[in-house]
Amino acid sequence: MSAHTFDKVKASLESSGFTVHLAADAAAAKDLALSLVPKGAEVFTMASVTLDETGIAAAINGGDRDSVRSRLSGMDPKAQGREMRKLGAGPDFAIGSVHAVTEDGALLIASLTGSQLPAYAYGAGTVIFVVGSQKIVPDVGAGFRRIDETVLPKESARARAAYGLPESFSSFPSKVLVYRREVQPGRVHVILVDRALGF
Repeated sequence: MSAHTFDKVKASLESSGFTVHLAADAAAAKDLALSLVPKGAEVFTMASVTLDETGIAAAINGGDRDSVRSRLSGMDPKAQGREMRKLGAGPDFAIGSVHAVTEDGALLIASLTGSQLPAYAYGAGTVIFVVGSQKIVPDVGAGFRRIDETVLPKESARARAAYGLPESFSSFPSKVLVYRREVQPGRVHVILVDRALGF
């Protein structure tokens, strides 16, 4: 990715109310992400290939932060469904990725269930997105095309392999958050990484 494009995207995101950090590679992105989450803080790592590839998910969920994902894994959805929804919707920190970032400063996140979207849109006190450079697109329309043409086939294959689903299974972008602006200063951090990461 050219320095010009990175600078353009950074300026656009900042004008949209996002705090932007630049990282040269996955290791730098991991260090940056962990530096933004204090030790002992409550943090929810959203399901994300990017977080897995960078080692961020493992560092948080097996480290010295209060991992919401670890807490949820020990709860019973039938008996504790309401509590689980509230934990997932309003953590102090939420960290994940996006499926597209536009050159004019918008973020797109697609989801089959929508489970991560409440925290991203409003519920989390602080949101951190770790974003590989291949996700940069010209505009929102190109972002939707990227979701349909690039992300969906890869996510469907990942889900089939991970959960033993039949070959006929295909995921679906049931709900898409188009994040055009953040009105709470300092709430949302975007770590732009000069490498391809995730889908």
